[in-house]
Amino acid sequence: MEKKKFSVDLSKMSQEEITESVKQTKLLYKFNHTEPMTEEYNQILKELLDNNIGENSTITTPFSGTAFNHMKLGNNVFINSNCLAMARGGIIIEDDVMLAGNVQLLSNNHDEYNRQIITCEEILIKKGAWIGAGATILAGVTIGKYAIVGAGAIVTKDVPDYAVVVGTPAKVIKTLDKDKFPQ
Repeated sequence: MEKKKFSVDLSKMSQEEITESVKQTKLLYKFNHTEPMTEEYNQILKELLDNNIGENSTITTPFSGTAFNHMKLGNNVFINSNCLAMARGGIIIEDDVMLAGNVQLLSNNHDEYNRQIITCEEILIKKGAWIGAGATILAGVTIGKYAIVGAGAIVTKDVPDYAVVVGTPAKVIKTLDKDKFPQ
């Protein structure tokens, strides 16, 4: 499947886009300063993600990034503290995914010649994947079903289903037995 790529010129944002950005910034501040695991906390998270969050999913604070209304979380997703989600290009996290602390999801980057232009490409993390502490997932990357990304890895290319990747840039070191996972 061809991945959707697009650019955004930040110097030409509409008033509606600016208003949404301000709203997101204020919601993020409120989320990071609300008592965790309360109804208020859960409601702010739902609003921050534009209701694109499945059942039994949570993000622990602190949380940072932009364009959270371009994120979609499935059911039973756990995102640990200090996650940076630059979501302008879109971030889709399917069911049963776990992200350890300090993970960076970077679906956008700045143009090399005009820093007011950001290039965007969706990140997809498939069912049951596990992203280790301090890992970075770059724009356009798909993490396969039940794959594992090792701590500190920088993922620049797609990761196959059931693969374990480590390093900078991340490389496959083994493939897990798919018969040991629920189908």
